[in-house]
Parts: sequence; C-alpha cells; structure tokens
Amino acid sequence: MNRRKFLKASTISVISAGLISLDQPFLFSQSKSKSKDRRIIKPKRLKEDDRIGIIAPASFITEEDFEKIKTNLEGIGLFAVPSKNLFKKIGYLAGDDKERVEDLHEMFSRKDIAGIFCARGGYGTPRILKMIDYDLIRKNPKVIVGYSDITALLIAIFVKTGLITFHGAVGISTFNDFTKNYIKRVLFEPENYLELISEPEISNELENTTSSTGNGILKISSGKVEGRLIGGNLSLLVSLLGTDFDFNPENKIIFLEEVGEEPYRIDRMLTQLINAKKLEKCKAVVMGVFSNCEIKKENPSFQDSFTLREVLFDRLGSLGIPVIYGLSFGHIRNKFTLPIGTRAMIDVDNEKFALIESAVI
Repeated sequence: MNRRKFLKASTISVISAGLISLDQPFLFSQSKSKSKDRRIIKPKRLKEDDRIGIIAPASFITEEDFEKIKTNLEGIGLFAVPSKNLFKKIGYLAGDDKERVEDLHEMFSRKDIAGIFCARGGYGTPRILKMIDYDLIRKNPKVIVGYSDITALLIAIFVKTGLITFHGAVGISTFNDFTKNYIKRVLFEPENYLELISEPEISNELENTTSSTGNGILKISSGKVEGRLIGGNLSLLVSLLGTDFDFNPENKIIFLEEVGEEPYRIDRMLTQLINAKKLEKCKAVVMGVFSNCEIKKENPSFQDSFTLREVLFDRLGSLGIPVIYGLSFGHIRNKFTLPIGTRAMIDVDNEKFALIESAVI
C-alpha cells in the first residue's frame, strides 16, 4: 500500500470488561500455529465523557496532531488521553517496537480508560504483533478503533482473542457529520439492526458505475447473504496470510479498501487472496473506495494497463458470491465504523449493507 503521500497530506491538514456473545460462539483462526476456537467478545459501549487512550502503533504523530485528535474526540463527547510514548519518533515509526507495544498494553490495562483510538496509520503495525500480550487484551476487553496499517492489529486481536475490533476513523481523520454519526451509532448505541447508507465521494474513480441511486456504487456480482465481517486494508490483509494472525474466511463477509496502488498491484493482491482460498470460502466481498488506484495517464505503461474496474470484474466477477464496490469506507472523508466479528448483511441488487447485531454491550 503506497500510503506515504496520503498520510503526509493527512498529517499536515491535520471499556473495562466485556461479555461473551453466545450466538454462533465459535470462530476459528487459520494459521500455521494451532489456535483455539475463539468465542466472540463484545466490548462495553462508549458513553459521553469517557476517557479514550490514544496510541500510535505505526507511524509517528506530532503534538499538533494530538490537538486535532483532542478536538475530534471532544466533538463526540470523549476525552483523549495520550499514551506514555505517543510522541516518540524513530525514523518513520512512533518509537521503537517495544515502546509501541507498551502503549497498547498500558491502555488495555488502565481501569480509567474506556476505549482506544489509534492516532494514525502509516507503517509499522505488523512489526509488533508477535510482542503483544493477547491474554491481557482478552481479560480487559475494550473498544479499539483504527484503519489502514492498523488493519493488522485489528485482525490480530480478533483472531487471537475473539474481541470485536473496529475498522473506522483514526484520531487524525476528518470527523465530519457522516463519520461521527456512524461512530456514535456503532460504538455508543447498541442496535440489533443498523443500515449503513453510503455517500461515496469524488475519490471513487470508477467510471460508468451501475447504480439505481446514481451514487457511484458498482455491482459486480448479485446476491444477498449474511455473515460475520472481517477485513480492512487489502495490502495488510495479504501481509497476514500464512502467519499466526491469518484469518478464517468461512461464513465471513470480507470487506476491503486500498489507497495508492495501481491496477496490476490490486490484481496481484486479489489473486493472492484467491490462491489462498480466502475468496473461495467467504460469503461475500464488500469494497469501499480504492483511492488513487488508477494508473496515471502520464505513466508510460498507461496504454497497456487494465483499469481498476476491469481488474475488479476479472478477479471477483466469477466467484459466485455477492460482490460490490464503492461503499463509504477507506481513505476517504465519509467513513463507516465497521465492527470486525459482528454479523452483517449485504444485498447487492438493492444496495443494502447492514449490521444485524450490536457490536457493543
């Protein structure tokens, strides 16, 4: 994932215990190691005036960035608490691996911290996965939110503990009304049915999309199914294949987003998911916006390249499962908060995407 330009621009512009869900309680981790079946753990919902730990598992932030994070969280009634090493910087990382893990452990351990928001994405999250105390997290389940490079952490925690994690805005994201609405609806208000209504943006680059509502949604393969959500950034999902943090695709709706990757790289990564039998065994594929993923006209290879649309139809159109592109998540302003591990429904023909159980208690 080529996130450097996106993240540089973003930077410049810039709760306690949970209960175990007893419906369909078992999930399996497919990895090289033998892992136990995991029961779904739902974290406690957030409420106004909660103290939220801010960590940076990947790239560094500045004190100016933290001021934006404080303002963003105040806008949804929360109070931002910096982790001990939040402003550390070593190269492109927010401190060394040990310091970043210490901050994660600190915020899961502290009784005064109700939830955790990751400050930003960038690079570096996969480096810390083997250092994490997953028993600590399982015993102290809390809401944890992030996306992009943070995908690796969200998937690893879910696979190793069964704790529902949340793919959504990072601290330095734009907290517009759309994004704040879904943060509140998913993290603050347990609802057994929540329709996620997309408002795709200009950054949806596909032309000639087929949509009854004219909203830029691309219907690649019809169908209606239910399943548990799992997914995130395509590059990070692919990076977890064959590791101890690999995920089981069975009975899952896989959701994907990406930024800054040309069509041939999208082709390669989708092919890897196919070859790993992830897309063969899942229930559906739901995509957000793949921002800046078309080859530029000035590129010498432009005439010989497939378009992003052509790649998506070629790789995903014959899977025999529902596939849709253009929903409101990814490196865009309007972001859903998507709970990894929660049951959801996708109806491609009617362009309906919904959570069908609450993600918090």
